[in-house]
Amino acid sequence: MKKRVSFYLPITLVVTLLVSCKVSQNKSEKTIVLKNSSSLALSQKAFSIKRENIGESNIKGDFPILLFKTDTIPAQTNDLNGDGKWDELFFTADFQPKEEKIVQLKWSNTDPKFTVKTSVRFGKREGKNLPVHPDTQEILMADQVHKKLGYQKYQTDGPTWENDKVGFRHYLDGRNSKDVFGKKLPGITPENVGINSKGAVEDNYHVMYDWGRDIFPVGNSVGLGGYALLIDNKINRLGILGNDTINTIERTTFKIVAEGPVNSVLSYHYQNWNASGNLYQVQETTSIWPGMYGYKNTVSIDGIKGKETFLAAISNLNNKNPLQVIKAGDWICLIQHDYLTYERQWILGTAILVPANIYQGCIEAPKTGQLTDSYLAKLKVDNKKEISYYAIAAWELSVDKGFNDSAFFTNYVTNLAKQLSAKVKVEIK
Repeated sequence: MKKRVSFYLPITLVVTLLVSCKVSQNKSEKTIVLKNSSSLALSQKAFSIKRENIGESNIKGDFPILLFKTDTIPAQTNDLNGDGKWDELFFTADFQPKEEKIVQLKWSNTDPKFTVKTSVRFGKREGKNLPVHPDTQEILMADQVHKKLGYQKYQTDGPTWENDKVGFRHYLDGRNSKDVFGKKLPGITPENVGINSKGAVEDNYHVMYDWGRDIFPVGNSVGLGGYALLIDNKINRLGILGNDTINTIERTTFKIVAEGPVNSVLSYHYQNWNASGNLYQVQETTSIWPGMYGYKNTVSIDGIKGKETFLAAISNLNNKNPLQVIKAGDWICLIQHDYLTYERQWILGTAILVPANIYQGCIEAPKTGQLTDSYLAKLKVDNKKEISYYAIAAWELSVDKGFNDSAFFTNYVTNLAKQLSAKVKVEIK
């Protein structure tokens, strides 16, 4: 009897491609049965299937080929723990309400070359007069921050990640803010964004290009999806402001974990973060996949003593409209819609989706201090326990139209939250 593995995933259009490559014809090929148990139509639901659920004897090539009827579902494998062997099969799929899909998993030794719909860009320089070079990792010590060095070390201030809808960037220089690139085209943005023809760091992305531009003012907030800890009524920013010369984090380790056609993953480890006199070890993982105007962020903190509250942030710079707080599915949605862009030039909707079961209300950051100009969702935090949430951004010039309308954006966010909450049964035969 064939072994069956069944489980449920709370997960998130498949772009179907015909793939011409040599596919392994093995009697032990697996069948993946996906059953949408909800009454919702699901768009580009993301699936992560662990290697052990597939079985070593069923892996007969380097590249997964998922066949649904006559179409091929773009997929990739990810090595999440860095041991040189992949441990996750990742793909997305569309579903009608209650639809069941029977997918054949085969393997190929030839890269099927799926259309690239996610990407990470990271460049750095080792000296003020040296050119930027691409890299996949970085270690930043407390005294290596922007102000102390006297120059900006990183292309776009740190890594940029994107999908076919929107882009984001993380200020790795100590500030740890998260910014937004508005995209007008679904293709991946150029690799030289943030550097000039001589290979020097240059802020050339606050002007409009065919693909779009940086649209989101961050100031002294932590942007869209940054975070902090509330300890004894004090807001402790993860890191520093741009004029500070020494970081509150002893050592920051960054790595691009995965970059592929349907998923890109970034990892940050913050060693000995000093917050209110306490030292914390923080692991942060950022993941993006196609179709969604946002990214997923997951944070776990070692050193929690029970008096801390996790704060997930959404910058409210330029916001003049009331914050909407709406429960949808398993999520609390904090939603803004206004001329949130630089100089209030374009309409932008932003939101964060936080878990309803640990939500403890919302506060507004003070006008002065280390973290300002933000709404902060208060979340219960336990030692070493992961907190996952989503950050969403869509402007009026986005690939899909309609985001200039507040009701349209709110409906998008709440519908996304419901889809993220939907359960899909996964059975491997």
